[in-house]
Amino acid sequence: MDQIQSIRVFARVVEAGTFTKAAESLDLPKGTVTKLVQHLESRLKVKLLNRTTRRVTVTPDGAAYYERTVRVLNDLDDIEASMTNAQASPSGRLRVDVGTSVAREIIIPALADFYRRFPDIQLDLGVTDRSVDLLADNVDCVIRGGELLDQSLVARRVANVPLVTVASPAYVKAHGMPTHPEQLENEHTMVNYFSTRNGRPFANEFEKDGQTLEISGRYKLSVNESNAMTAAVLAGLGVGQMASFTALPLVERGELVRVLGDWSCETIPLYVVYPPNRHLSAKVRAFVEWVADLFSRQPQMSRG
Repeated sequence: MDQIQSIRVFARVVEAGTFTKAAESLDLPKGTVTKLVQHLESRLKVKLLNRTTRRVTVTPDGAAYYERTVRVLNDLDDIEASMTNAQASPSGRLRVDVGTSVAREIIIPALADFYRRFPDIQLDLGVTDRSVDLLADNVDCVIRGGELLDQSLVARRVANVPLVTVASPAYVKAHGMPTHPEQLENEHTMVNYFSTRNGRPFANEFEKDGQTLEISGRYKLSVNESNAMTAAVLAGLGVGQMASFTALPLVERGELVRVLGDWSCETIPLYVVYPPNRHLSAKVRAFVEWVADLFSRQPQMSRG
């Protein structure tokens, strides 16, 4: 069996965490993946992986072997890319994960331009506001906003997204216009956003003249997906904070009105994130640069 293939398969099992996920991402039968790893262990005369019914863990020897061989694999990819002129014409399948509102309002409408520039890239676009495990799920890169919890990942800030406080005209007609954030605590109803990671609601931040307030607000509805937030506020279910690129066009069309416009809201950093030990191939690099350029031209965002 091919030694390089065995090493690549071993590395994928380490990253995916299971033989099944590794086999799926490599489009190989699970039995072939198992056999290749066993062949590698037999040749090296060392145990690289501990196997259980649910998950695979790396032995100390396996971790050391992975750290050294993954650099070699990346070097081989670099050599192959330069020899095949891949930098000039990126090609192949690219798995990207994007938040729902960013996908719907920014990425997907602009993809015709991406394909004009890179006609040989096949894009698998995962659309969710939930966190993904880049290595285990075999994702090349993600676009996400907010705090980066995994400091081992490589992140490039591509934009800063201001939040805007809004409500529907029907809500304002029925309940009046708030004049101070503290009124959201007991005089108005909010639509809140809760974390997909821990289920806890995010506080709504307001800032004016050096004063910062964090308002949880009285709410009847809390959501964990940005399109649901938009739908809820449009339906008049309460006051909500939304990304400026979503909210302001709706304000311009009269479908929403700005609330507490003299108070600034939080600005969310937006990142393209990818694993440090995954070779930044020509296709990934092409997508990252295209995304950075795309977001730099968004009128409702500031440059990352």
